[in-house]
Amino acid sequence: MNRFAFTLGLYRDYLANYLKTKLSYRADFWIEVLSDLLFNGLNLVFIFIVFMHTPSLGGWSEAEVVFVYGYFMLASGLFSTFFSAWNFSERYIVKGEMDRVLTRPTHSLVQVMLENMDPPALFGGLVGLAILISSWTTLGLPFHWYDPLVLIVMVLGSCFIYMGIYTAMAAISFYSDAPTGIGPLIYNIQNYGRYPVEIYNKTIKFLLTWLLPFAFVGVYPASFFLGRLEEWWMPWLTPVVGLVFLTIGISFWNYGVKRYRGAGS
Repeated sequence: MNRFAFTLGLYRDYLANYLKTKLSYRADFWIEVLSDLLFNGLNLVFIFIVFMHTPSLGGWSEAEVVFVYGYFMLASGLFSTFFSAWNFSERYIVKGEMDRVLTRPTHSLVQVMLENMDPPALFGGLVGLAILISSWTTLGLPFHWYDPLVLIVMVLGSCFIYMGIYTAMAAISFYSDAPTGIGPLIYNIQNYGRYPVEIYNKTIKFLLTWLLPFAFVGVYPASFFLGRLEEWWMPWLTPVVGLVFLTIGISFWNYGVKRYRGAGS
């Protein structure tokens, strides 16, 4: 409990320092926020363009696909806010900053996450929440007292999936002397999770469900609220899959840290 409180205190302090630094150059901060929103906005426009040419996508209406995208943005925004180590290999392995991280008292992964927080990404998550609420109203979905609690559990599970996969991806740098270039590939596969799995063939559906389970960061948990899946239990696997992949990612990271021998000369 003391370690957990200590870690939360670190997040608070790092966030405060980040805001002090960024808000000293407010134009840069808001430009970064605006660029993230424009990027997500273009993805939303793409969905609208698709539905200008078809009435449904795999049997899903435009409002339902937008609902899934809102959930996808919410989970993605929260994850990106607290874990944004896309340049881990170059910064921490090639340039040797991992040596410094290992001298700190907190866990090395937590330290890396603290140093790479991206609070502007939180605005994308808030926009995703707004899209979710708007689509909820448009679709006339029933609202139950437990829905906010379920949403929190589902989003946490989705964030755990993100963290597990990207932690394992970052940890590859401990096992390889050169950047692998796998990041863009995983990022592109991630985006398939915001569309109904019914539009994919069996191989891709299996990949998105069990191997790189990005369907659990979008369409599956969102389906709980939409009532779209015949397998009612699939959305409830979201927190389970999240914990499994988070455990795998952290284990892969911890073993990689044990193999790490420093940047050398």
